[in-house]
Amino acid sequence: MNITENVWFITGVSSGFGKQIAKEVLDKGDIVVGTFRKQEQVEEFNKQVPNRSFGVLMDVTSYDMIHEGVKKTIDQFGKIDVLVNNAGYGSMGSLEEVSDKEIRNQFDVNVFGVLELTKAVLPVMRSKRSGHIINITSIGGRIGSEGLGVYNASKFALEGIGEALAAEVKPLNIKVTNVEPGPFKTEWAGSSASFENTKISDYEETVGKRIIALQNLSGNQPGDPVKAAKAIYELTKLENPPIHLPLGKIAYTVSQKIIDSLSKELADFEYLGKNVDFDA
Repeated sequence: MNITENVWFITGVSSGFGKQIAKEVLDKGDIVVGTFRKQEQVEEFNKQVPNRSFGVLMDVTSYDMIHEGVKKTIDQFGKIDVLVNNAGYGSMGSLEEVSDKEIRNQFDVNVFGVLELTKAVLPVMRSKRSGHIINITSIGGRIGSEGLGVYNASKFALEGIGEALAAEVKPLNIKVTNVEPGPFKTEWAGSSASFENTKISDYEETVGKRIIALQNLSGNQPGDPVKAAKAIYELTKLENPPIHLPLGKIAYTVSQKIIDSLSKELADFEYLGKNVDFDA
């Protein structure tokens, strides 16, 4: 390994953002350790760019597989320069109708797996006093919407984890960025998603229509994963990268609406919520 080569550890490399980020990084000459859930995918990735693309069999809900994959990477390369917590999926359905099992699985994949992997990687980053942790969250981690409550909850959690971690590791020269994509042409709303079709008629006009709209949009989203991958690579070259990076025009439009709406809400209801401290 060339000392100038960075080692990237990217989860969920079989499709979507993970696949494109891995390709971009390899094209730039760095090393990618990518996680897959099928052995044949691991073997195929190993052949993609010999001596620079390395597949690891991993289910992010398995803590044993997480630690085994991280240990193998560190034993081989001695470091992990960039961790990309990309693996995840979207659970769709009304909060009342999504099963407890599905809710727990959504958090196991989108939150608890990310936490465990991050905790496994942090010791080597602390020892090197360097590193960049990138969480692929969502603009849906900044605002909730009908039919996506469970998914929103998992991404809101990831946003909070990223913000807190950024403050904790800043003195150690470790960077953290929550990347917040809007709608991109991936399988997020297609084969990668989990749907709980609305059976309660009261939700047909909200959740039902929202899910249908998301399904119809699948494959026609405006976001280009190739361009997103290039932006994420460039992000790691910044001396002072942001804690939040929306991706796509829609994500920026929504972000501004969130700011404007919150500012108005704060001003409108300050009379009710502000003066509840003990009197001086």
